[in-house]
Amino acid sequence: MKIREAMLGAVLLFAIPNAVAASKDAADAKTNTTQTASLDASKIENAQPDNNTATPSPELVVRMQVLLDRANFSPGEIDGKEGDNVKLALATYKQVHGLANPQQFDDAALRALTANGKQPVLQQYTITEEDEKGPFIGTVPKGFKALAKLKHIGYANPQEELAEKFHMSPQLLHDLNPNADFSKAGITLTVVQPGNGDLPQAARIEVDKSANQLRVYDSAGKVVAAFPATVGSTERPAPSGKATIVSVAHDPTYTYDPSRVTFGPKSAGVLKIAPGPNNPVGTTWIALSVE
Repeated sequence: MKIREAMLGAVLLFAIPNAVAASKDAADAKTNTTQTASLDASKIENAQPDNNTATPSPELVVRMQVLLDRANFSPGEIDGKEGDNVKLALATYKQVHGLANPQQFDDAALRALTANGKQPVLQQYTITEEDEKGPFIGTVPKGFKALAKLKHIGYANPQEELAEKFHMSPQLLHDLNPNADFSKAGITLTVVQPGNGDLPQAARIEVDKSANQLRVYDSAGKVVAAFPATVGSTERPAPSGKATIVSVAHDPTYTYDPSRVTFGPKSAGVLKIAPGPNNPVGTTWIALSVE
C-alpha cells in the first residue's frame, strides 16, 4: 500500500470544505515574505533548548520540524513556527517513544530524534531548468468560479514550487535566501533536508477526528508514522467506521456541484476545476467506502 497516497485520500474524502478553505489560506501565505521572527539561519544546525520549559527559538523549531519529518511524524509545513501541527507531531512522537512532557521542545526529544543519525538539517540546492518550467499562474484565485476558468491550477511561482519540494513554507525559503532570485536556474539555495518519504510496511491507517491526525500502524500495533489531517467540518462531519480504498486518481479534477454541498457559489452551477497542485483536492484523490 502506498501510505502517503492513502493518507491524502482519507483526508480529502472527509474534508472537502476545509480543503478549499485551507487552499485560500495557503495562497495568501505563499505571497508573504515577512521574515520569521529573529530567525538566524547560522544557528539552526546546532540549535538547542535553552531550558526544558522555555519557548523554543525559531531555529530550534526548524531543526525539530526537520527531524520529526525525517522520523515520519510530520509537523506539516516546515516554517520555524510553534504551531498546532508541530506540537501534535511532537506529542505523538514522544508518546510512542515513552517520553514525558508531550509538547515541550526539550533535550529528551532532541536526543531521541538524533540518536540514529547526524545528517545536517540544512543543505545546498541548485535550481534546475526543470524547476523553472512551470507553468506558473501568478496569484492563485480564491474562488471556484475563477479557478474553473484556468486550464491548470499550477504553482503560483517558482518560489512556491521549490518550497514544497523541500516541505518548507515559501516564507522560510525566503528567510534562508533573502537575496535569491528564485526564477533563475543555476542559483544555489539553502534549503532544509527533510525526510525522503520512505515508510515502514503498514498494517492499518487510522484517522483520528478528535486530534486531527492520521496515524500509520505496523503489524504489532505501533504507530510508525503520523500526519496532520483536516478531518470534516461542522457542515459535513467526517463519517466514522472502517474504510476501504475503492479507487485512486492522480492529478484529479475537482467538480463543484452545489446540489451536493453546502458551500461555494451556488448560483454558478456545476463547475469543473482543472488538475494541479493548487487544485482544492490536491494532487492525489483516493475514494473510500466507509462501513
